[in-house]
Amino acid sequence: MPKRQLKGTVVSKKQDKTAIVQVERIKEHPKYRRRFKVHKNYKAHDENNECKEGDAVVIEETKPISKDKTFKFIRKI
Repeated sequence: MPKRQLKGTVVSKKQDKTAIVQVERIKEHPKYRRRFKVHKNYKAHDENNECKEGDAVVIEETKPISKDKTFKFIRKI
């Protein structure tokens, strides 16, 4: 099965080797058909501390690294 890749922006880089990435998507209301944005924060493993706050990045799903981290940093956009 292919691994899920998500695009988002780095919101926080205060922890060592961890970046909090906010992924935004557009969802549609089932009854009223109005589209709106929803976002979710993911903790991503950043081994070399490459990314900074505000960077657009790609993260990929991986095996659990810690209790909350199940994604790893792939590259900057």
